[in-house]
Amino acid sequence: MNIITVNQKNLCGCLLLIALLLAATRTAPAQSVSSNDKERGQMMLSVAKSDIKDKYYDLTFHGVDVDAAFKEASEKIKSAQSNGQILGIIAQTVLSLNDSHTFLIPPGRRVSTDYGFEMIVIGDDVYVSKVNEKSDAEAKGLKVGDRVHRVDRYQPARENLWTLVYLYYALRPQPGMQVTVSSSASEPRTLDIIAKTTERNRTDLTSYNDYMRLVVEGQAEERRRKKSHRLQELDGLLIWKMPAFDMSVDEVDSFMDKARNCKTLVLDLRGNGGGFEDALLRMIGNLFDRDLKVGEIHRRKEIKPFTAKTRGDKAFKGELIVLVDSLSASSSEVLARVVQSEKRGIVIGDRTSGAVMRSIVHNHEVGVTSATFFAVSVTDADLKMSDGKSLERVGVTPDELKLPTGADLAAKTDPVLAYAVSRAGVKMDPVKAGSLFPAIKEKP
Repeated sequence: MNIITVNQKNLCGCLLLIALLLAATRTAPAQSVSSNDKERGQMMLSVAKSDIKDKYYDLTFHGVDVDAAFKEASEKIKSAQSNGQILGIIAQTVLSLNDSHTFLIPPGRRVSTDYGFEMIVIGDDVYVSKVNEKSDAEAKGLKVGDRVHRVDRYQPARENLWTLVYLYYALRPQPGMQVTVSSSASEPRTLDIIAKTTERNRTDLTSYNDYMRLVVEGQAEERRRKKSHRLQELDGLLIWKMPAFDMSVDEVDSFMDKARNCKTLVLDLRGNGGGFEDALLRMIGNLFDRDLKVGEIHRRKEIKPFTAKTRGDKAFKGELIVLVDSLSASSSEVLARVVQSEKRGIVIGDRTSGAVMRSIVHNHEVGVTSATFFAVSVTDADLKMSDGKSLERVGVTPDELKLPTGADLAAKTDPVLAYAVSRAGVKMDPVKAGSLFPAIKEKP
């Protein structure tokens, strides 16, 4: 039964959506597998296959033999030794399309797992971007700015980091992880980090109401975590730190009205995972004095133009500098590419994530006496840019590649923003730039 779909007006190539969905997912320790567990797994596999066969935008499935892939998965489930293995089989089969927005959202559980730190890709390497206070990661000596060489048996890289996060948090959370890291020029050190688990005894996942309560709590948590939009004006220069395209059209206009009298706008889209199409198109309309065909939306049975309507005389006419990084996704990537292709400004930073798709999330329920709720995110459209190419799995390569170092992360300096500001004729050192937008502390 398809209970909920995500509004198609969301440009769901966004990592913002994925983060929200995974925030609502709770996991439990591994249990022995029964015949009922395998039967439930077969039902979930069948539903996932049906969603993809019926809804996926590309009828060729990128050359993947969907029937053969799911048949092989069905055979594997028959010999699976745990529920975690069953979920892994289903998830891997869905991921075989190599599509950033087609994936399994596994059943919720009563236990959440937190390893106490976060990672980010810079260039081709992975670094620790955050360490939680009073976590075992902090106690073991993990530091912001440490380069991550290994996570257990995996070597994290740009191509697989999202998959690792998906594996460790959503599919098969572990009691802990062994990480090998190094600081600056020091020798690598190996740390055994114990995860923090939180049990939610009151949640009964055989109840749809309790299941949806978990989802709503996850959404509220993500809203609390989300950094607010912040502005800094300096000598005719406006810096807009935009965490997401989560605004209404009127809100976009309000922000851009503040920029109209400035000589230069630095639009900081680092960490921006995307958001609403309407907000993206309105942003583009505020940057050009003419209507602009961004590209075409390609769906299974139709192709539609994707066009931004100008604000005319109210559009910003000054110099434009756009900052991006490996976490910039979806709408952020589209805007950056438009600025490049139309020669409207300069894009500075790191290569973006290459996650630019539309998707719909299909929620399902399997079981009768004991229901299991899960979902499948399925891509229903791809955006082809004005040059006929897709940004999916490609991303946007900046006009100028500027990367922070691990030492910059550790010292909370921002050489990328400092460089962008200097291009606009305003002197600023990396230390000052790093202090302009301090991290917003999360509420407990």
